Parts: sequence; structure tokens; C-alpha cells
Amino acid sequence: MLTRNNAMVQILIIDDDPITQLLIRRALEKQGYQVAVAANGQDGLARAKQTQPALVICDWMMPVLDGIEVCQHLKSTPYLSATFFILLTSRSDLEDRIAGLNAGADEFLTKPIDMSELQARVRAGLRIYHLHQDLQTQKQKLETALAEAAQYVHSILPAPLESPIQITSRFIPSQQLGGDCFDYYWLTPETLVVYLLDVSGHGLGAALPSVSILNMLRSQAFPGINYEHPHEVLHALNLQFAMSQENPKYLTIWYGVYHHLRRELVYASAGHPPALLVSNSQTLDIQPLKTPGLPLGMFTESQYVSHRCHIAPEQILYIFSDGIYEIHQPNDAMLGLEGFSTILKQLHQQGTPSIEQLLAQIQQRCNSPGFTDDLALMQVSFCEDASSVPYNPVPRH
Repeated sequence: MLTRNNAMVQILIIDDDPITQLLIRRALEKQGYQVAVAANGQDGLARAKQTQPALVICDWMMPVLDGIEVCQHLKSTPYLSATFFILLTSRSDLEDRIAGLNAGADEFLTKPIDMSELQARVRAGLRIYHLHQDLQTQKQKLETALAEAAQYVHSILPAPLESPIQITSRFIPSQQLGGDCFDYYWLTPETLVVYLLDVSGHGLGAALPSVSILNMLRSQAFPGINYEHPHEVLHALNLQFAMSQENPKYLTIWYGVYHHLRRELVYASAGHPPALLVSNSQTLDIQPLKTPGLPLGMFTESQYVSHRCHIAPEQILYIFSDGIYEIHQPNDAMLGLEGFSTILKQLHQQGTPSIEQLLAQIQQRCNSPGFTDDLALMQVSFCEDASSVPYNPVPRH
């Protein structure tokens, strides 16, 4: 590993003139650097790939590969791209220097070489190289921390629910972390809570409040409210997460409580896309479930209401964030909620799709290989038998 110690710094000289090689090598070795030499571009490139030097000093005019070609090859090699490249040349024309810069050269030295200038440019180049190495180290540490945080977020998301109500879900952040979060659990032997929220923004800044809300709802941290009344939950969250200069985030949420024995769904939403209730009947009706209400955190005086609907045995509920339909198609048009509903209808005409089939169909409509926004999706299949409910309430803290 390279350090600030000159003895640990590798410098490679590529020049077909043995006199130039000798002069540069002696000047740098007096400074304590480790110096290697190569007599042509091809050998120099091979040696660079082997030793991974911090800095390369390369002549422009050489046999086999000239300096421009060496520079292009070196800069296009990922693990060598940060190597500081000094191009030796007797050319002084502006067009020549532009050609060198376009090839990736970081600095120029004009022949005949002034050794004081050489040493100064080497020191400057190594400072830049070491700064890049420091940035890479910090980047790796940050990526490791983010990966650990992402693993934690995935670990607290609920496992699939199998009986008597089937729930499958997917969370696909646009980065390692995202602001989408969801949960579902039996609140009482007869009532199932299911919700999905979306905090504005991406990354760690959106993930932290998202996870905080999930933990608060699981632990039922709001005193004096009935968690079977969605509008009361939304009102409490709106007051708790009011926007401020210190907290500029707002969030949207769809929150529902399913009364299993009555087959009744009570729900409320705050600025969130409607959940879509699909009836697997001959008409294949798709009913949007949404209530009026601004996103949480914007205004403390905002009011929220709950609505109710009956759930038939064959119906399937889809709850999602806007990342699943705010995607650009190959024609650059936005898919939109209407386009997402059309895909749902087409899939249900062939039978009930799996959540993977639905995501695959959406992905085929994207003009990019991945989703550009955080994405969360739940598929809730209501079973006909309501005689038994496995009561597994959320742990309280």
C-alpha cells in the first residue's frame, strides 16, 4: 500500500532514450523514490499493469506504442486510471498539448528537462494521487457503512405472510438505502395492519426517518390513539414529523386496517398513490383506494379521514410507492399510474400474477436497466376462509 513515505512510492519511467532514462532515474532516486524503467511503450504498459505505479513519466515519441497510446491504455484500465501521468515532449504547439490532455495526460514536461521542474511536478502529481487514494479509502468506508445500514433495513422488513391472508412484498432502493418502508402485522386476533410510506429524498437521509416511523408504529409509541383508526395514526405522525429547517423531509403514507371476520378494510392516505383493489371477476374491476390528505409533515393543522370498503374473497390489493410507475419508457414517455393499472389488468386477465412477474413487466417498460427511484410494492391476497386467524401481534417495547 502506498504511503507518504517516498521509499514506498513507485514511479515508472518509459523512454527509449537511455540517457534520458538515466538522468530522470538518478534525480528521482535521490529523492528516495522507487523507480522502474521501460524502453518502449509496450514494455512500459506491461510493467505498469504489474507494479501499479503512483506516477508514470512517459516520452511522447517512442517505438511500438507512443506516449499518447500508452496514456490511453493506462487511463482506460480501472485500477490504473488514477495513476498520475506526465508526458515528456519537445512539442510546444497548443494542438499537441490538447491531444495529450484528451488522451488523459495529467501534466507535461518539455525537453530538455529541467530537473528542478521535474521534481516539483512529481511532488505535485503525487499530492494529487494521494488525495485520490484518500478519497477512495473514505469512499470504501462509507460504502461499507451504507451496506451495513441497508442490511439492517432489509432485516427489519416483514417476512411474507402466508395464511389466512397472503402478503408478498419487494423493496428496491435506487441507491443502497431509500426512503420507502412498509410493514404488516396482526394488531389483534381479528385485525391486520398494513401500511407503506415514502419519505422524500434518497439515501441515508430518507432511510433514517423511514425506519424511525416503522419502529414507532411497531412499538405503538403514540399514547392515546386507536391504531385501528387510520386517520388517528396519520394525525399523530403528522405532528411528530413536522417539517423544519433541521428536518426538511416530508412523507407520504397509505395505512390500512383489515378486519378479517367482517371482511372490511379501513384505510387512510396522506399524499400517497392510491392502493389498487383488483377484482378477479369477469369484469376485472380495478378500484383505487385513496382518501384526501396532504403529505405528512407539511402542515400541523392538516386533517385526515378514514374510508371503508368491503373485501370480497377473490380480490387482491396492491400497495406501492410512486417509484413503480414514475419511470420513463423507451419513447421517453412516463408510464404513469394509468399505465401501471393497465399492466395490472393485462396480467390479471391471464390469472393472478406473482409479484416477480409484475416487476418484470414493469422493468420491460423502462428505458434503463434499473429503477431510478426507490420502489416498494406489496401484494395482498384475501383468502375466503375467515374461521381462524394466527394471532402474532407486533412486539411492544
